[in-house]
Amino acid sequence: MTVALMWEARAVEGRGEELLAWARRQELPVRPSRRETFRGPQDRVLVITWWDAAYDAELPELPEPDPELVSRAVHQWRFESVG
Repeated sequence: MTVALMWEARAVEGRGEELLAWARRQELPVRPSRRETFRGPQDRVLVITWWDAAYDAELPELPEPDPELVSRAVHQWRFESVG
């Protein structure tokens, strides 16, 4: 089964590039089968990692950035492939 973990954060206004650079530097203790990083309006950063694992498997996730860098708590979701 393929599981996708989504991590999304919104930077403090004007600090989107800094948040993007921070997210790109984050290493996970185990390498996912795929990882992509996106940026969006309002200084948002999205990281999606794909894993060959069961839906309820214990998987590493990106941490919370420093509170001074983000305007709200990080949102995280887990999805399973149905294709």
